[in-house]
Amino acid sequence: MRQLQHPLLSPSLGTQRQVTSLHFGQATNGRKAYIQSSLHADELPGMLTAHKLRGLLAAAETAGEIPGEVVLVPVCNPIGLDQSLMHHQVGRFELLTMENFNRNYPDFFNLVKDRIAPKLTQDVETNKGIVRAAMHEVLQEQPVTTELESLRRVLMGLACDADVVLDLHCDFEAILHMYVEQPMLDQMAPLARLLGAKALLWARGSGPSISFDEALSGPWWRLRDHFADQAPIPLGCASTTVELRSQTDVSDALASQDAQAIVGYLRHVGVMAGPTPALPDPRCEPTPLAGTEASHAPHPGVIDFVAQVGERVAAGQLLARVVDPLTPRETDIRSSIDGIVYARHSLRWATAGMELCRVAGRTPIRSGNLLSP
Repeated sequence: MRQLQHPLLSPSLGTQRQVTSLHFGQATNGRKAYIQSSLHADELPGMLTAHKLRGLLAAAETAGEIPGEVVLVPVCNPIGLDQSLMHHQVGRFELLTMENFNRNYPDFFNLVKDRIAPKLTQDVETNKGIVRAAMHEVLQEQPVTTELESLRRVLMGLACDADVVLDLHCDFEAILHMYVEQPMLDQMAPLARLLGAKALLWARGSGPSISFDEALSGPWWRLRDHFADQAPIPLGCASTTVELRSQTDVSDALASQDAQAIVGYLRHVGVMAGPTPALPDPRCEPTPLAGTEASHAPHPGVIDFVAQVGERVAAGQLLARVVDPLTPRETDIRSSIDGIVYARHSLRWATAGMELCRVAGRTPIRSGNLLSP
C-alpha cells in the first residue's frame, strides 16, 4: 500500500488541511476503482466501512489479488469534519460559503468535448485514454482560489481516470439505497445486489448542480451520444452514490458486511482477482429519481412518523403527522404515490417547509433539479 498526502489550499494563516489517499495494487491490468467516504462529513457509516475495506484490501494486496488499482480515501472531507458547533457536526455545507460539499463539480462534458474532437480515433480504448487525459488537463487549468475548490480538484484528480467510483454516504434515517445514472445501471446492478440495496434510483443527469458521482459518469454517456456518428466513446466510468442506511447505523457488523460486498463487487468487475461471489437476488427494481416524492411540513410542530423506512406505501397512505402543541391542530402528511419510504428526517421537530420524508415511486412526477440542496 502507498499512502499519499494531498495538501489543500490554506484558508487562513497558520492552518492547512490535507487529504490522505491509500493506494492498493499496481494497475497492471489497467482497471482502477476509486472509493471515498463521508463527503458529507457528518455521514459516518462510510468511514467505518472504509476502515474495514483497508484491512481487506491490504490482505488482498499481500496475496497478489489486486491486478488493478484501488484508491481508498477514508476521510475525503477534512474541511467538513472540522466544522463542529456545541458538539454538533455541520458536515453537509461548508460554513464559509454555505456550499454543499457534494455539488458544483466540474462539467467535464463541456470542458473536454471540443478539446478531444480532433484527436478521436475509431479505436474505443484509444478514445478512452484521450478523454481521461483531457479531464486531467482541464482540471489543472481550472482556477483554484478557495480551500473548497482545492478539495474538489484533489478528489476529482484521484477519481477521474477510474473505471469504477463509489461515493459512500448515508441519510438521516434510511434503508440502503443508491443513486446511479441510467446508462450505468447495468454496471452498477451487481453492487446493488451484493449490498442488498432496497432502492436503486436512476437519472440521466439530476440537475445543474453537478454532484461528485455524476461529474464522473455523466461525461461518458454524454460524450458517447455527442460523438455517436463520429467515433466510439465507451462508458468509461461507472459511478454511484451509495447511501449506507442511517446516520446512526455505525456498527462493526454493518461495516464488515458492506466492505465484504464492495470487495465482492471489485472482484466481479475485474479490479480484484479471486473468487467472484454469486449475486443474490435483487431486493428492488430500479426506479427513476424523477419518480420520488418529498413530503414537507406545512407548519411547525412535533413530527409523529407513522410509516417506517423500508415500508411500501400506497397513494393516500398516512406517512406522518405534524402536531402543533399550542393548538388542537394535527396535520396528516400522506403519500400521493405508490412506492417505498426510503428516507426520512432524524429530527422530530419540524419548522415550516422542512422536508420530512421521501418515497420512491415508479412513475416520473418531477423534472428540473432532482437533488435536495
